[in-house]
Amino acid sequence: MMTEGKIKGMNKIAQYLNEHILGEVTSAESVRKRFSIDGSILNITPEIIVNPRNTNDIRKTARFTWQLAEKGHIMPITTRGSGSDQTGAAIGKGIIINTTSHLNEIIHINLKNKDQFAHIQPGVRFGALNDTLKSHGMIVPAYPASYQYSTVGGAVANNASGANSGRYGQISDWVNRLEIVLSNGDLIESNRINRKELDKKKGLQTFEGEIYRKIDGIIEDNQQLITNNIDIKSQDNTGYPGIAKVKQRDGSFDLTPLFIGNQGTLGIISEIVLKTDFYNEAESVLVATFNNPEFARDAADLIATLEPSTLELIDSELFDIAKSHGKKYLFQKNDLDATINTVLFASFDNVSDGARNRKIKHAIKKLSKFESNIFTDADYPIDELYAIKEVNLVIEQPETKGESMPPLFDGASIPSNRREEFIYAVKTLANKHHTSLPMTIQWLNGVIHTRPIMQLHNVSDKQKVFKLINDYTDLIVKCGGDLSTESGEGRLRATAAYSNMDENLIDLYSQIRTIFDPFNTMNPGVKQKSDIKTLVSQLNPDYSSINHFRY
Repeated sequence: MMTEGKIKGMNKIAQYLNEHILGEVTSAESVRKRFSIDGSILNITPEIIVNPRNTNDIRKTARFTWQLAEKGHIMPITTRGSGSDQTGAAIGKGIIINTTSHLNEIIHINLKNKDQFAHIQPGVRFGALNDTLKSHGMIVPAYPASYQYSTVGGAVANNASGANSGRYGQISDWVNRLEIVLSNGDLIESNRINRKELDKKKGLQTFEGEIYRKIDGIIEDNQQLITNNIDIKSQDNTGYPGIAKVKQRDGSFDLTPLFIGNQGTLGIISEIVLKTDFYNEAESVLVATFNNPEFARDAADLIATLEPSTLELIDSELFDIAKSHGKKYLFQKNDLDATINTVLFASFDNVSDGARNRKIKHAIKKLSKFESNIFTDADYPIDELYAIKEVNLVIEQPETKGESMPPLFDGASIPSNRREEFIYAVKTLANKHHTSLPMTIQWLNGVIHTRPIMQLHNVSDKQKVFKLINDYTDLIVKCGGDLSTESGEGRLRATAAYSNMDENLIDLYSQIRTIFDPFNTMNPGVKQKSDIKTLVSQLNPDYSSINHFRY
């Protein structure tokens, strides 16, 4: 609860900022309440909401909080898009910078074949961007599952990935350059520069120059630690693994990898340039059902050799839950679901109709080695097949009052040679916690989604949340996987993630953060260990995925 004196103080700050920026600033309770939740199970009420109209508004806001911090008054800043973040990284005390109100323009689309790109503001919805690009025959194919309502700025800040990422990579593979507002309000552009240009940057007597000098020094002093502990091919977003990609052997230097996946802790993304690919509207889809889960996994390995754009295995328990809601799918309508254990979904987006048809035929031939029922878009509407893939949309909001399926650890990944071990271990974990953890596995990159059904109003389930997260994290580490593949660790998973990380690496990440954010004003609590009691106090017992259905 804010005291009357604090409310008056916040009103004065809001009024001051309103006088100095073009956008709108408010400390109204109704607005603050709206911005107190994101896609996670946490709830933190901010004190002020800033709706910047341009980059200069962000700079003035950051400069104001920097000046306050210099006087010993910490006013945190959290940058937010649509609020779909599942780790609590889009909520925080202090100031929320809302990018969706005004910073939602597509600045430029370059159509030249050898240099296709889109220059955009961070508040642009990913779905809107791709819809616009498609009209020009282009697309950014590495879009997150939440693309219809999540923003591009949020995707970059999380280094997001989605169903197509097994083939097209994470968003980091498509970022060309970024414009960043630093914690003191200075503006920089991040892109790769050569040795001579790096020397010029390091010679600047500015905050930017200080950052370049210190980051270069950290890399030089910790090269062995970075080489031994950070796999540049890994999909992990925990901490700041991008430090391994900043400096190349030729001496070239680029801060961009640090800002991708930083979740607003190193700077505020104000403009983005993304590379694009050619778009092909045509697609071929295949669904197969299996009674034997091991057969399904063997079949997925064979289908993967055909280079599909999407390949997922879906636990039949998810369809059983959907059926209890009255939903029926193709294989249920034909009463084939009595012994179904696993459902396989595959899509092919090759430009050539012939290439897609050949791959579907090859897939059917490969599947003939197993006991399975096959459905393709040659016989069924493609929307009906996609409805099977998106079964989670039906069940994420349970019918029973007080129940929810919170995204505690969606988006972890497991290497292919350890998936069998992991799948069986998850079943043991579910039994231990007296819950159910049906899985969807993106087979090409090993990303796994699973959500328990919980009643967050119950004390026992509140306590179970972090026990589950810790045990699930330990299991991921044991199987050589990564906890934060589809996004960063945020504040919800950070403590569990860092408890399994080399202390020297944690210290390195802390040093990096301090260089960019010496006063700890940039999204504090995110990508940092938190006291469990604090996290428990921030739990939102009214969590509901319905919050994003309005999009």
